[in-house]
Amino acid sequence: MRRPIAALAALALTAAAPAPPRRIVSLNVCADQLVLALADPGQIAALSAYAHDPELSAAADKARAFRSLRRPAEEVLDIRPDLLVGFPAGENAVVGAPPGRWRTQGVASADSYAMIRGQIRDVARAVGHPARGEALVARMDRDLAALPRTRRGGVAAYYQRRGYMTGTGTLVDDLMRRAGLTNLAGKLGKPALAQVSLEEMIAARPDWLMVESGSEAVVDQGTEMLHHPVLAGIPRIRLPQAWTVCGGPAYVQAARSIVAQANR
Repeated sequence: MRRPIAALAALALTAAAPAPPRRIVSLNVCADQLVLALADPGQIAALSAYAHDPELSAAADKARAFRSLRRPAEEVLDIRPDLLVGFPAGENAVVGAPPGRWRTQGVASADSYAMIRGQIRDVARAVGHPARGEALVARMDRDLAALPRTRRGGVAAYYQRRGYMTGTGTLVDDLMRRAGLTNLAGKLGKPALAQVSLEEMIAARPDWLMVESGSEAVVDQGTEMLHHPVLAGIPRIRLPQAWTVCGGPAYVQAARSIVAQANR
């Protein structure tokens, strides 16, 4: 009995697909979060050196169940992973990988939700769970579609230590627009990252200052300027750095928090 063409095509694709990896190593904190969300626990051999740091990783609690690399080059050679996930460094290479031929999956710095969706699908395929990736994307799409916008909108400035402001074309800018806010950096024609003096900030009169939630205390001169009296009258939206330093599932948490704080 002859098999239908569609069935034969499916068999050919299955035969051509590589076997799911059994020893996955993640080499940076952004890759960690996607690997944790999409791979089976038994597939994860090790995560990056900062995987357990809650200030940098939105999945630090989950990551503590797994080994964290201390000497990546040496340890990768010892583990002999069948998949390395990390920041891309050219074709078939990732930053931090020791010399040799490795199966790799690059995860670049995401600057938009569209890019996050694509990376989730790419990593899901690489770890052997494409359906899991589709389910995560669908859940995030659903959660974001239900998200209200800020009631009064306004202009926001993501202001960091030493007066650095995050500009357009960044993940923070994407989050602002999703929440119905305008990025002050765009109005001022600033690049992705620029120093803005206190005088310039006050003259611009933003409706909101977005700051890292860890900046409530003055610990050095860099954080001291965020507490200058001239900024005291500007309402603040506080976000954990770990929610914005990488693209991933935490994007939804960040968007919810922005809207909730702006609507108080």
